Amino acid sequence: MPSSCRIRALWILTNQDTVLFSRRFPVVEKRWRAACERDESCLKEYNVLPSLPTDSEIAAAFIDRKKREGSARGFGIRINQSVEGSDSWVDDPITRHIISLCTKTEEDEKNRILWPLVLHIKGHYCILVLPLVEPDHLKTYTRMCTRSDCGNAVGADESLSPLLLNLPSITGAFMVGHMIGDIITGDVTEPEIVVSASPSVGGLLDSLTGSIGISARAKPVAAPVVGSTASGAATSGAMASDAPKLGLRPLDRDAIRSFISSAMPFGTPLDLNYTNISAVKINGFASADIPPADQKQPAWKPYLYRGKQRLLFTIHETVHAAMYDRDEIPDSIKISGQVNCRAELEGLPDVMFPLIGLDTARVELLSFHLCAQVPEHGNEKQALVFSPPLGNFVLMRYEGFSGMGPPIKGFYQLSMVSENEGAFLFKLRLMEGYRAPLSMDFCTVTMPFPRRRVLSFDGTPSIGTVSVAEHLVEWKIITTGRGVSGKSVEATFPGTVKFAPWQPQRSPSSRAILGNMEDEESDAETESTNNMANVEDLLTEKMNKDLHPVDLEEPFCWQAYDYAKVSFKIMGGSLSGMSIDPKTVSIFPAVKAPVEFSTQVTSGDYILWNTLGKCPVAAAPKA
Repeated sequence: MPSSCRIRALWILTNQDTVLFSRRFPVVEKRWRAACERDESCLKEYNVLPSLPTDSEIAAAFIDRKKREGSARGFGIRINQSVEGSDSWVDDPITRHIISLCTKTEEDEKNRILWPLVLHIKGHYCILVLPLVEPDHLKTYTRMCTRSDCGNAVGADESLSPLLLNLPSITGAFMVGHMIGDIITGDVTEPEIVVSASPSVGGLLDSLTGSIGISARAKPVAAPVVGSTASGAATSGAMASDAPKLGLRPLDRDAIRSFISSAMPFGTPLDLNYTNISAVKINGFASADIPPADQKQPAWKPYLYRGKQRLLFTIHETVHAAMYDRDEIPDSIKISGQVNCRAELEGLPDVMFPLIGLDTARVELLSFHLCAQVPEHGNEKQALVFSPPLGNFVLMRYEGFSGMGPPIKGFYQLSMVSENEGAFLFKLRLMEGYRAPLSMDFCTVTMPFPRRRVLSFDGTPSIGTVSVAEHLVEWKIITTGRGVSGKSVEATFPGTVKFAPWQPQRSPSSRAILGNMEDEESDAETESTNNMANVEDLLTEKMNKDLHPVDLEEPFCWQAYDYAKVSFKIMGGSLSGMSIDPKTVSIFPAVKAPVEFSTQVTSGDYILWNTLGKCPVAAAPKA
């Protein structure tokens, strides 16, 4: 948990903008008021809110912001409708996640600003977390909201990103918001640990079975299910709101109260591990859980493990890619990964092993669990020492590049032959250059059409099966149970797709955002239409002029862009080169505990952009 993180208050709102739950921390609020009293200009010149607003004031301010900014997240950039003093006036996309609210006090009828509010949206709920910051930080932000220029200029005296980097409380508030969101939606899960269903023999036998496509099936290790007890008692440093809370079940409210009182008493986050807190409440402590006098028990291991000992590691990587198949636009592929661990070890042992693949050529960003002791980054084999907590946990997260090339190469083309019919072509190559024991467990390609209703399609792929839904066509190239290992696969799929007649849709919000842009460009559109000689361009122009503007909430559903999304899973190794040798893992004090290691690679946003259509691209910085 970041140091110097304290939370003043938090609110949970529904999508109807009703406050269902709120919690204020008077101990932290007292610090804020004392800071404002020392800085009188904060209240007089900058209209900073001296105290916390009521739940009804928060709801009203949140509704006003949604009307002003267009949505709960907001625009994030300055547009024609941006108002001076609003978040979008700052012209920084981070204002879609760290927002401000303006409320009017009954005393002076002035607009007072409440900032920084970390906004986390989970399911049908909006979680607002208000961390404690210095008045100087808030004054800097209010100046940004009124400046005439926009954007974060290089070398500028005041910009939002450096300001937030100096606030560790922002990171802590994000962690609190995400954990609260997981609790109220029931998504409190532990990292997945995968072990082989049958032990590896190794050597020549593994090489032979891998080369002919036979690989051991993997199964996940389920984390122990830990319930929570209802506890409605609030600590003296925290007060619960009495506002109407329709929509949350009583058990949910009790779970949130119990978690807050245990994880962040008096507004200071200590341990946000929901599993640890729930386990302590259910199991309590026994005399056997008391460690030896010469050992200090860490906060992340509240009680000791008893039972059969073993140590499990899983490297889970997610591949994000944008494949363009264009000479002027390079393909982009990034890998985000994490090392999951489960240490069923008695006592308070230390574990050490060299982590292979940490050279800076492939791994860019690294972060470790607070139980780890990490030397300086840069060596190929880097020794990692940690005192493991209970249950499944993420030992390390990283981002890097693939040293093996993209697992799926090729192109996707879609061309409209008439207003309601399109011809498409896929030509893909799977696992090119990949050798055993790497195997592809499944691979599926989806063509989404969010604004068009699919009536039928015609075409036969060279491999796999095809299914059609109302707004998509799905091509299953490799199905689970028929994985491919040690060889590459070529897959082609030509065909046509027919849509229901186009019905132009135009929402009021679209017209509000675009303003008078359509009227100003109407003459140009007419002239260009009259001069068109290409039938396909004419059809595209006719359809796209009725499309909605870019929806920032769904960046991959832009109406003027065509794309296909690939989903897959690869077993048997990592793409970044990250690895762990079970034979090099050491446990102190020494115990006989088997060590198992597995890897799993899954697709994230793996996008094939239509080579015949429009596509978004960001200019890469020059080295």
